[in-house]
This record gives sequence, C-alpha cells and structure tokens, in this order.
Amino acid sequence: MATTTATTGSDTLLYSERFVVQDINFNKNAKPEEDPNPKKYDRVSRLSLISTEADQAMTVTLDVNTELYPVTRGQNLVLALASTLNLDGEKEDDSRGWRDVGDGNGSIADDYDYVCHGKVYRFEDSEAETIKVYISFGGLLLYMEGPYRRLTPLRIDYVYLLIK
Repeated sequence: MATTTATTGSDTLLYSERFVVQDINFNKNAKPEEDPNPKKYDRVSRLSLISTEADQAMTVTLDVNTELYPVTRGQNLVLALASTLNLDGEKEDDSRGWRDVGDGNGSIADDYDYVCHGKVYRFEDSEAETIKVYISFGGLLLYMEGPYRRLTPLRIDYVYLLIK
C-alpha cells in the first residue's frame, strides 16, 4: 500500500502505509540479564513497526492500548494519519466531540479499528533526507522516522491516528 495524501476532494489523509509489527515492549537499553520485554503498564504496549514497502524507509515506535486493540509480533497493520475524520474533508465542529458521529454521515474512522486524536509536538530535521516526527495522543506516543517528502504533510498541530 503506497503512501496516500488524499482520499476525498481535500487533503484528509495526510499519511497512510502498511507496517509489520517487528517488536513489542522492546527496550534498547536493557542489559542481557534483564527481561528483554519489560512491560511497564498493564494496558499499554510499545510497538516497533517497520514499513512493508520495498525500501523499508519508514520506522515507527507507537504506544497502543492493547486492552482495546490487541497486537501480536509479525502482525500487519495499516497506519494512517488524518487532519479530520469527516469524509468531505471539513474540519470538525467545535461544539461536538470528535467521537460524536451520530449524524448518519459516517466518517473515515468507520474503516478503522483503533482511532486516537493527538498533537504533533516536535519535528527534527536531519542533514540527510530524513525527518523525525513526534506526536502525543494523551500520553500515548508516536515516533516516526522516514523520508522528508513522506512526512512533510504532518507539519500541522493536530492529527487523528487510525489503525486497522
């Protein structure tokens, strides 16, 4: 699945790609005698994802509430980031919550199993053609590293994370 930048008449989907779960609850700084997969929280797991694209240029570290969305090593996921959940690309009405979709129009979230709203809080450019993006979903974190051209659309304040 190639990176997508639009599904409707506007730029609703900022990013979409297929990943495979490479590791769960990994700890790069763990000593060999320590548990290689320490679990700090009962309902949250930290996933290491790698793109299934031929170049495998995208890497992702993502915290997921595994009580709501159980994940296994080797599982394939589609991860998408969107600026809005409205199918027409319009921003959400501030008088309603983002989960209020009872108006019968449906939303992008209808096609996904796990949805979060979060804040893009940091970008790190490197000398190479890569960029690092950090997003917080109420304390659950997302870190993405990959080609500048794929992640540039994420230079906005708020995004929706969608996974299936």
